[in-house]
Amino acid sequence: MFFVDTLEYEGLGNRSYLAGGPAGAVAVDPPRDIDRVIAAAARRGVRVTHVAETHLHNDYVSGGLELARVTGAHYLVPAGAAVSFARVAVADGDTVTVDDGVALRAVATPGHTPHHTSYVLEQEGQAVAVFTGGSLLIGTVGRPDLVEPRLTEPLARAQHASAHRLAGELDEEVRVLPTHGFGSFCAGSQSEGDTSTIGAERRTNAALTQDVDTFVAALLAGLDDVPAYYTHMSPANAAGPAPLDLTPPRRADADEIAERLAAGEWVVDLRNRVAFAEGHVAGSFNFEGDGKPATYLAWLIPWGKPVTLLADTPEQVADAQRELARVGIDRPAAAATGAPPSWVRDGDRLASFPRARFADLAEERARGGAPVVLDVRRDAERAGGHVEGSVHLPVHQLPDRLGEVPHGRVWVHCAGGMRAAIAASLLDAVGREVVAVDDGFDAAAEAGLPLVRPGSSA
Repeated sequence: MFFVDTLEYEGLGNRSYLAGGPAGAVAVDPPRDIDRVIAAAARRGVRVTHVAETHLHNDYVSGGLELARVTGAHYLVPAGAAVSFARVAVADGDTVTVDDGVALRAVATPGHTPHHTSYVLEQEGQAVAVFTGGSLLIGTVGRPDLVEPRLTEPLARAQHASAHRLAGELDEEVRVLPTHGFGSFCAGSQSEGDTSTIGAERRTNAALTQDVDTFVAALLAGLDDVPAYYTHMSPANAAGPAPLDLTPPRRADADEIAERLAAGEWVVDLRNRVAFAEGHVAGSFNFEGDGKPATYLAWLIPWGKPVTLLADTPEQVADAQRELARVGIDRPAAAATGAPPSWVRDGDRLASFPRARFADLAEERARGGAPVVLDVRRDAERAGGHVEGSVHLPVHQLPDRLGEVPHGRVWVHCAGGMRAAIAASLLDAVGREVVAVDDGFDAAAEAGLPLVRPGSSA
């Protein structure tokens, strides 16, 4: 009897899988921190005989090479992927035996990348699941614009053809098990639900319900900005990532924190945004550990810049260190935990700024104030409606565009509060007077703020 275990990585919006039989298993698209995969195999009492990559990932550093080395597994990588290490080059139609009666069959599904390959899990020759990586996702497909601009439209058309190939070759009840699409920016759009089958996708996925021209036009029109750190992921995976070191970073005292800030390094506070606003080291940035610190920190930080982590507990530091390592930020320069007053030198004071709701912003305007309203959502979000008169600078562009923020007290908002807190910390660090709007965007209309909707004019 076969099994499939799902390993979720919510911070990156991805999943990897461990699948196999009573004695042997394959790990599909494993993360950098392979200990979770090894633990899952131990719980099952199986040996990892194979490690399979669907493609060279653009959004995280793979643990596949190290997992194969540690376990002695065969490392399956699509033949079309140019890599600098020894692997089993997999071509369309290749089949490997994972355990007695359990096999994995490669199906070429270009689109997310030119070499993308899906893997059909078969029991006694019958397809039971398909690991689709960044090809056929739940209700959508992987974005086709992460390789080279000239290839974007051809890859979008290839995505349509690949989806149809999978739907045409596999039975309705076959489970669809993608790597991306649970919040990952590798998805063409954000899908709903977390389980699916070939039959469900035939009925609902635009790649399977629309003709190719309609599908491609909609897919390309819906593409949003790509996280800047993606540029570094595929080359790292092609070169062969180094083994991961998750030992705790060295402890920093108040003097070292101040020195690192003075040197232009990044000091990142992982505490929740309420605590940060109430008191923080001046010049530090707030990336909540409970949010998506890896995605947004890796997106905003100049690549290679040393980072020091501040947190309530060592466990928060360890969690963030693990997430950051998944995107190639391997070793924090230092870390400090405990009470924020211990992070500043004697005589120095913690900085702070106020938080507010959209109702407070409406009251400010009603009193005759003319506050600067900064919207840090992405373009696609703002296109659905925005506060009249607001300035738009997506949070991932803000570090390079701080000079474009109008003078005056800045009320900064996003869709829910997390990105507004990041933006507020960036502005606060350069001495701007800021108010972080910690509220859901729906509350703007409820508060009576005038909104510009699609089709209307600002």
